[in-house]
Amino acid sequence: MKKIIIYTDGGSKGNPGPAAIGVVFLNEKEQAIKKYSEFLGDNFTNNEAEYRALIFALKKFKALFGKELAKKSNVEIRSDSELMVKQLSGEYKIVDEKIQPLFLEVWNLKLDFGKVKFKLIPREKNKEADKLVNEAFSEKLGSQKLF
Repeated sequence: MKKIIIYTDGGSKGNPGPAAIGVVFLNEKEQAIKKYSEFLGDNFTNNEAEYRALIFALKKFKALFGKELAKKSNVEIRSDSELMVKQLSGEYKIVDEKIQPLFLEVWNLKLDFGKVKFKLIPREKNKEADKLVNEAFSEKLGSQKLF
């Protein structure tokens, strides 16, 4: 089974406000193979942006590598979003009505993969994905930094 590591991050200015995502794909040797950043638009919370980064990552994986490889892949999602990781691991309930459909979308997307593991990491270990979030903001909103 092929192992892929994906770092995801999402951020919002204003919470809710303009939001962006960053995603980094690594191979089993932890070498970066693809990086993405995208501005989402306005009126998103940080939690929505975190989920949207994950959804983007899972969809992008299938678009890049195909559904057949996805079925044979062991994907480890690394995120600094405690809420998202613990909700997807069944430790936290989903009470926010805006998060419920995003949770369901992730749940359905992960069925296309051999195995998906969610790992909570400290923010300082998610610098590359965070940098991509800030780059998306810079391109869209100017040179303001999110953090």
